[in-house]
Amino acid sequence: MAHFAELKLKQDPTGFTNNMLQVVERVVVVGNDTSINGGFLKDNDMHVDAETWCNNFFKGGTWKQTSYNGTFRKQYAGEGHIYHVESDKFISPQPHASWALDANHDWQAPVTYPTEKTNKSVSWDEENLRWHAAEDLEGTAPFDYFYWDVPTLAWIQYTPSE
Repeated sequence: MAHFAELKLKQDPTGFTNNMLQVVERVVVVGNDTSINGGFLKDNDMHVDAETWCNNFFKGGTWKQTSYNGTFRKQYAGEGHIYHVESDKFISPQPHASWALDANHDWQAPVTYPTEKTNKSVSWDEENLRWHAAEDLEGTAPFDYFYWDVPTLAWIQYTPSE
């Protein structure tokens, strides 16, 4: 089976920018035995004729083939993903306003993910631009809270303000 993403030009759905982006509206499955370009779809990955076939069959739209196992166009497209025209890749939505794309088109936080292994539940704290963790040290609520301190490369316990 082949998978195709329908793209719609929209303002950044995350609201982080006013940029117009090619956003994945939906992903459809087309049989590999579909005839295109004098052959079959299964033999013509990323062929423009397959995308034209989708345009004709679904009566319009902009279509790009996506790879279910990520062998082309970086990753499998999902609803809300962005099609990056310049690199011909599908990119996951930007998780936080402070995060930026690296050279591999992966989102990176402004602070590197903590290097110390932990059983804590780690998440990004956008308001304070740092990694945050919660853990129930004594086995009873409330949780104990920590933030990742970059200069010392350690988790620092703190009490959140209400």
